[in-house]
Parts: sequence; structure tokens; C-alpha cells
Amino acid sequence: MAVLSASFSACKNDQAPKQATTATTQTAPATETTEADDTEAAPAAAVAPEIVFVNSDTLLNRYQYFKDVKARLEAKGKRMENDLRGKATSFQKEVEQYRQTGANMTQEQRAATEQRLAQKEQQLAGQQQTLGNQLAKDENDEMKKIYEKVEAHLKKVSQEKGYKMVLTYTRGNSAILYGDQTLDITNDAVKGLNEEYKASKASTKK
Repeated sequence: MAVLSASFSACKNDQAPKQATTATTQTAPATETTEADDTEAAPAAAVAPEIVFVNSDTLLNRYQYFKDVKARLEAKGKRMENDLRGKATSFQKEVEQYRQTGANMTQEQRAATEQRLAQKEQQLAGQQQTLGNQLAKDENDEMKKIYEKVEAHLKKVSQEKGYKMVLTYTRGNSAILYGDQTLDITNDAVKGLNEEYKASKASTKK
């Protein structure tokens, strides 16, 4: 394009003296003016940006796979919590019963009951810790899968669109203080990810 533009400019410069000379005696042909106007009015080819960004908060909130994973983990956490709450309630009843009947027990019976209750309390604390760790691991594993899916999709889109870098933006915690909205590909990313997830679910059911 630069070579063509330069050649066209040179051609106009070569013709300029002749046009100036003849201008006193005759009018330039209308076809030449029309061609020049058309050339000058031709829009420049749009250049795709090399650096774009996505709003990670918006992407996750609208990514169906993330919403399904979040709902599944919340349901699992609620089941664990209900199970532990039931065991804790049962334990509290045993403690209360011991307070009411302990005075009528022998020293050996009290010692045995207190030891059993102490062991049960430790077991409950251990179960709570184990389940909490397991839930945290599940969440970490799922977020890793989500990140890999997003990364793979953005890599594919970047190859198609010619992006050199895709930045992530999170309101209040980001190195991007301002980004032109024309560089924001969040909506396109969400649409593409949801289409891929929908297709994967459909193929799984077959």
C-alpha cells in the first residue's frame, strides 16, 4: 500500500505542471476529478489490535461451566456441613447427659466416659479439618480446570484474530487502570466458552 500511494503521488506531481498550464485555456476532464475523489475517499483498512483484555469477574459470572462447578461445590459443602452439624449435635447431647448423670457414676465410670467423650471430640475436629481440606482441594482442582479451558479458548481465538497478548482485568485488583472498550473481548470470550461447554455436554450425553 505504501508503494502504491507513493507512485500515485508521484504521478500527480508529474502531471501538475501540465494541468496548471492548461488550466488557463480549458477545464480538466471530469473523469480525472472523479477518479481522484474516489481514491482520496477510500477508507483505510482496519487493523486488528494486538493486545486485548477480558474482565475476569464478568467472564466467570457468565461462564456456565463455572456456574455449574460453583453450584456443585456449594452443594457438596452444604452436605458436609449438615453431616458435621448432626454429629456435633449428637455429641453435645452425650455431653449434656453426662453432666446430668455423672454425679451418680463411680470414679471409674466417670473417667471412662470422659475419655470416650474427649476422643469423640477429637474425631469430630479431625473430620471437620479433613473435610475442609478436601473441599478446598476440590475447589482448587476445579479452578485449575476452568483456567485451562479459558486459556485454551483464548489461545485459539488469538491465533484466529491475530492477538499477541490477552490481559486479564479485575476491578480493584488489576494492573490495567484503563482500557479502551474496543479492546475488551470479554463478551466474545464468554460466548465462545459457553458454546464449547454446551457442545461438550451434548457429546457426553450421547
